Amino acid sequence: MCGIIGYIGEQKAIPLLLHGLKSLEYRGYDSAGTAVIENGQLQVQKAKGKICVLEEKIAGNFGQAKVGIAHTRWATHGRPSDENSHPHMDCHKEIAVVHNGIIENYLQIKEELEQKGHVFVSDTDTEVIPHLLEEYYEGNLLQAMEKATKKMRGSYAIVAICVKEPDVLVAARKDNPLIIGLGDNENFFASDIPAIINSTRNILILQDGELAAIYQDRVDVYANGQKVKKEIVRIDWDAEASKKGGYAHFMLKEIHEQPWALNQTLQGRIEEEHGKVYFHDFSMSKEEAQRIHKIAVVACGTAYHAGLVAKYAIEKLLRIPVEVDIASEFRYRDPMVDQNTLLVVVSQSGETADTLAALREGKKKGARVVAITNVLGSSISREADDIIYTWAGPEIAVASTKAYLTQLMAVYLLTLYLGDLLDKIDLPTRQKMMEAIYRLPHQVEEILQNLVPELQQLAKRFAQKNDIFYLGRGMDYAVVLEGALKMKEISYIRAEAYAAGELKHGTLALIEEDVPILALATQMDVYEKMISNIKEVKARGAYVVGFTYEGNTDLTKTVDHVVYLPQTDDLLAPILSVVPLQLLSYYTAIERGCDVDQPRNLAKSVTVE
Repeated sequence: MCGIIGYIGEQKAIPLLLHGLKSLEYRGYDSAGTAVIENGQLQVQKAKGKICVLEEKIAGNFGQAKVGIAHTRWATHGRPSDENSHPHMDCHKEIAVVHNGIIENYLQIKEELEQKGHVFVSDTDTEVIPHLLEEYYEGNLLQAMEKATKKMRGSYAIVAICVKEPDVLVAARKDNPLIIGLGDNENFFASDIPAIINSTRNILILQDGELAAIYQDRVDVYANGQKVKKEIVRIDWDAEASKKGGYAHFMLKEIHEQPWALNQTLQGRIEEEHGKVYFHDFSMSKEEAQRIHKIAVVACGTAYHAGLVAKYAIEKLLRIPVEVDIASEFRYRDPMVDQNTLLVVVSQSGETADTLAALREGKKKGARVVAITNVLGSSISREADDIIYTWAGPEIAVASTKAYLTQLMAVYLLTLYLGDLLDKIDLPTRQKMMEAIYRLPHQVEEILQNLVPELQQLAKRFAQKNDIFYLGRGMDYAVVLEGALKMKEISYIRAEAYAAGELKHGTLALIEEDVPILALATQMDVYEKMISNIKEVKARGAYVVGFTYEGNTDLTKTVDHVVYLPQTDDLLAPILSVVPLQLLSYYTAIERGCDVDQPRNLAKSVTVE
């Protein structure tokens, strides 16, 4: 997730571009850059680091340019550096491009262009775009963009300028947001509303597959080669709310970004027909896979809960033993890992101190280390042998949501990848799982659209309680641990998760009249056992909310309230079942008046042991 702004009008471009970038810095802060057309030439300034570094580099030298583009980056391909920063240019420095998204076939395109004499200077996928535009340019940048998008596979929001056409900016959109801001004798492109809200509140929202050209005095939008008329949308948010996309908190915004984030993690990695998984930054031979006798998963907090889901999935499908460790414990117990161990470390930031220490301990003992992380260039990504990036975009709220879901997706993809290498998962099973995985982003969207009013009402009921219990079996137990953590983090209610079968071994002493219990029942192989456990707490007066699949009306006979989830494979249920738990925690915290994005005593990235 990166930030884009483009401007054409009567004002100096650079101050507007820098102001827009500052409003988008929450979308990316690895590097930033601007490109403007002045005196018939492209003037490009780029800098690694936050936008203030770019400002210092420009040092108030804004020039007279009245057309330009700018970008703030969250790195995916290529480490954060001046060279990898956007905008990127063609060979003749006549075309400049900014881009959000991932060009999946960029290596193939790059190789073809290099054979034609194009020279590349960065490690990014984005750089193929200006070179493609150069290749196709015949005096009309919009037509060149149309041809280039037909060549590219992947996701993108692209904005381009050309010195030969200084009176126009052109853009294309697919699976990444892009809007047009309509001003008075000036117009804007932006990836999000905060970039332009101080200049205009009238916008056009581009849809997938649309191309657009903005001039100082007009806007043209095309779909399937035909000009289309777009409806003007009026934005009434204040500037601060706009950074959150109109949501009250970053946490809620990030919960609602989860369908997009899951798609980002999937992009370019699965081939559904043959049930194959591909990783750009990770490869393993069949022989190397066969040497794995044990898998150790190490993480902290929410990432640790993703590791527990990994254990159930890997052991079920691959029959390889999996140990899951809290990172702060791992290095102090002299762990039994060696050259036949695959060590999987999971960290959103890639800077978690305890997880980094565990990684180093594992490598010292000879283990091969695979990192699942969200931040390119982080310490963990640099020191691991192999990396699986989740590409979830920046996560601002302290309580993790979309990072967790994308970690789960990465875990499933890793499991299928190893299963293929080891011939442990037959083709029909792989294909069935792939079909179900493809449906998950849409199903999460269904939950977000349909369940909010119901969960808000439950939150009102729970907000004044001192204790909430969470129950589950198998993978549901892994999920309720995460659900309880979310409730504790942001509402400050004492929330405890238990393996449902453990109730009779002591926890039943805590169950009293009207105590809330959230019970997951998505694992059909232990469903009857779960029903028995629910009856145990109901017999002691608990108020039970059950979570199960649509169509399972049988649960209504046992619990006080049922929350229904879309049908999926039981192994994939954690991606769906955790979403209502996230929302319930959020709305309960709101009812209690808590600071949702910055809960007391907690930090986003724990970089101390």
